[in-house]
Amino acid sequence: MAQIIHDAESLRPYVGCVLVPTMGALHEGHIQLIRKAAEAAGVGALRRTLVSVYVNPKQFNESSDFDSYPRSLGQDVVSAQRAGADAVFAPTDDVIYPLGEDEPDIVLPHVAQQPKLEDAFRPGHFEGVCRVVDRLFALTKPSAAVFGEKDWQQLKVVRAMAHVRHPRVEIIPCETVRESDGLAMSSRNQLLDARARASAGAIHQALKAAREEKDASAAEERMRHVLVDAGLEIEYACVRDARSLLPPDQAGFGQEGGRALIAARVQGVRLIDNIAWPAI
Repeated sequence: MAQIIHDAESLRPYVGCVLVPTMGALHEGHIQLIRKAAEAAGVGALRRTLVSVYVNPKQFNESSDFDSYPRSLGQDVVSAQRAGADAVFAPTDDVIYPLGEDEPDIVLPHVAQQPKLEDAFRPGHFEGVCRVVDRLFALTKPSAAVFGEKDWQQLKVVRAMAHVRHPRVEIIPCETVRESDGLAMSSRNQLLDARARASAGAIHQALKAAREEKDASAAEERMRHVLVDAGLEIEYACVRDARSLLPPDQAGFGQEGGRALIAARVQGVRLIDNIAWPAI
């Protein structure tokens, strides 16, 4: 079985690893991240694959959401090993946030603060994300880290933060893994009952509908119609520049093109997803 590490001292053999930061409750989406990390680790001499499992309290806006987040460390270790991980780092709170130790000042990148996206609905979320990723990078000293594209804005935020604070860490993106109906795999999907799970498929349907439109405003309108018809509570459904996440009327679209992004609640469960826009 893959080694389970709880303390910082035991991380020494994994310096230069390829890291997969997770909050556990591993599903097939995480498995793909781990496989990609193992593949990347195989390129370098003696690099190892390390999966972290830590439910970070600082990135939750609601205590009930934190309390209900699925936890399954035993099964996570088995799944991580099968996917190619050499070890699982499952730190305690005092390892990530040592008592009496001042936390470093972290300036959030501009991409974290774009209007009407995550920061508008989850204030402080990206500060929590940056703090835990910064700490994980400082503890594990990886050469690279793998993040999923499902959390598109988070991917861009982490990359910008790492460029400043951990410039030697390569951020490797991994495509979103989906269920048979297109729903992005997420640990939160476990919280959906059968009726909510069926409704959640509208998120991917909305994204696909957006790709049929060449005008950003029309694409946003199509997404909203699909989501409302399915009974979902919309937080945002918008098209942004894929790199800066600025609205197209402010920045146009750069070399990465556009990105259609959705955050919506299905019977109170918050789900996010995104897709390249328009269709290539």
